Amino acid sequence: MRTRPDDRAVSTRRSWDRGSATVEFALVLPLVLVVVLGLVQVGLVVRDRLLVEAAARAAARAAAVQDDPDAITSAALAAAPGLDPARASVETTRVGERGSPVTVRFIYEEAFRVPLVGWLVGSGVTITADAAARQEFG
Repeated sequence: MRTRPDDRAVSTRRSWDRGSATVEFALVLPLVLVVVLGLVQVGLVVRDRLLVEAAARAAARAAAVQDDPDAITSAALAAAPGLDPARASVETTRVGERGSPVTVRFIYEEAFRVPLVGWLVGSGVTITADAAARQEFG
């Protein structure tokens, strides 16, 4: 059976198109990978933001009933089990006596944990949350 010249041209064009698609995929893949890794890191930062807010609320509840800074810090860290205690700090501000507000600021230094993201945008971010409660002692 004889092949027509047009059949070979169509066959060659199809294989060239497949090679073109492979090259385009290879060029776009790193960009897609960086975007996906960035989205994963954003999800981790949002998760830690929620934990920091929960820790601030727990610290404010503890500060409302006691004056011990270690107990306030341990209550905050117990409310946020996924956070690194070495990167967290708690500041307490009291005004007045019983019935007056006590304000707690929970500060967490979040380090980027996803590969390539820290290299592209920096080493991390500081997450801060404030909470207030009324003092029940004093």
